[in-house]
Amino acid sequence: MNLFDIILTSFALAFDAFTVSICKGMLIKNDKLKKSLIIGFYFGFFQLLMTLLGYLFGKIFYNLIINFDHWIAFVFLALIGINMIVESYNENEIGDDIKFGEMLFLSIATSIDALVIGITLSLFKLNIIFVVLIIGLITFILSFFGVLFGNKLKQKLLFKPEILGGIILIILGIKILIEHLS
Repeated sequence: MNLFDIILTSFALAFDAFTVSICKGMLIKNDKLKKSLIIGFYFGFFQLLMTLLGYLFGKIFYNLIINFDHWIAFVFLALIGINMIVESYNENEIGDDIKFGEMLFLSIATSIDALVIGITLSLFKLNIIFVVLIIGLITFILSFFGVLFGNKLKQKLLFKPEILGGIILIILGIKILIEHLS
């Protein structure tokens, strides 16, 4: 996995958080900058944490999966991508508050796929601290600006960014499979 793949994966992972951030931004009335920073921090931190936890879990079981790791990466990425696309059609109302409990739930819910990506990343030789920092930073930035964008938009979205994220993950899974089978 090269830097381009890591950045592409980071953006794909961040689309769920970005979408939720846009929705939250549409509802925020006061303290936009402060709430944007808080929401960005929650989402960025949990993407980083869940990716790292998945990586550590994957390293424990590395020797058991080395012979079919490319198939695992393909299946995980394809399933997450398909799930992101399917979930993009769910219309859920998200409240105006940024209370700890709600943000914790939203952060975990939008970073479950990062846990699986972390397991997939454990199959590669890479600097995981660097990778999770990129994932966390990109998610923070997209979430921060997602809140501000949603606040400006204040109307229904005309596109669903998580569809693009899902497609990117599926393509990345296919790329990994093709590279290992070649």
